[in-house]
Amino acid sequence: MALHSAALCFNGVPSTHRTHQFSVPAIFRPGVVKVSSFSSSPLTSRRQFQLRGKAFPNDDGVAQTNDSSLVVCFGEMLIDFVPTISGLSLADAPAFKKAPGGAPANVAVGIARLGGSSAFIGKVGEDEFGYMLSDILKENNVNNDGMRFDPGARTALAFVTLRNDGEREFMFYRNPSADMLLQEAELDYDLIRKAKIFHYGSISLITEPCKSAHIAAAKAAKDAGVILSYDPNLRLPLWPSAESAREGILSIWETADIIKISEEEISFLTKGEDPFDDAVVRKLYHPNLKLLLVTEGPDGCRYYTKEFSGRVKGLKVDAVDTTGAGDAFVAGILSQVAADVSLVQEENRLRDALTFANACGALTVKERGAIPALPTREAVLNALLKSMA
Repeated sequence: MALHSAALCFNGVPSTHRTHQFSVPAIFRPGVVKVSSFSSSPLTSRRQFQLRGKAFPNDDGVAQTNDSSLVVCFGEMLIDFVPTISGLSLADAPAFKKAPGGAPANVAVGIARLGGSSAFIGKVGEDEFGYMLSDILKENNVNNDGMRFDPGARTALAFVTLRNDGEREFMFYRNPSADMLLQEAELDYDLIRKAKIFHYGSISLITEPCKSAHIAAAKAAKDAGVILSYDPNLRLPLWPSAESAREGILSIWETADIIKISEEEISFLTKGEDPFDDAVVRKLYHPNLKLLLVTEGPDGCRYYTKEFSGRVKGLKVDAVDTTGAGDAFVAGILSQVAADVSLVQEENRLRDALTFANACGALTVKERGAIPALPTREAVLNALLKSMA
């Protein structure tokens, strides 16, 4: 499920009913762009809300990067064709808006938009769409040194049906598409090994040779001490069967340090168990996992570590298109973790980071398409400010 909420819970105790009053300092008022943190003043507590990122604008507005917090995203990049009118079938849609997408690429662009450092590794066709996607990465300050072009296969396409509630159904064109043909020998291992976080999904596990490339890349990252981040991003129509999807997704489960899943994915992986039951979610928590995140759409998200768990409430917004909102959430949290891994161990700071991530998801559903809708850091901070007014 795509996440489209902005959470506004600033105390360390999960609560779904408590309300707070906030005192917003001058540094966080509209028009102020350079923001590294802001303080909140609930009736029950006062503490700093750190919004961490790897890159901040200097006085001339140019982002300063720091490769020590690089997030490398691996997998597919494609073109989403989104109907200009919601609530119609693909056959009845009068027109479509062309929008770059693909979950790992969305995350890479999302991190860069937030001022972080990111790179993308994947394959596209040696065609006009492939070159367009490569240029879009460059334009969004994403390192695309690991991108490859296939002369014999086309860039993947996906037609996305939007229901009236903004949720989606997909029709994919990949038979095979270039992203499925990335080979192990084409990997940029230097780029992988210098990452702070290596992020990926499960679509790259469906077919060879991309599956072997995926496994080799993740192993190289793990051996180099890189944090592994996994968003299964279940797309059942792409798998041969439901059982093969379940087995494929779980085959790399225990290597990940951070996992983000949706309620539907919990039900799918546990063969129909209650995704709202903490005991069910804990079954998916493996011994080496540092953080498990469950997105709940407009209700926010849940978080689980070895020491604590809780929920960060969401802010309901009018959803136009939920495509990419979950990826925006992932970009929001990974941009914070890449800057300071220790926040995963401190509940209050983790909740703050998830508040920021939820706001990223909330802003993304207000526009059509994935990459075009991903928010800037300034937009997220302004949205958080307005929600406290």
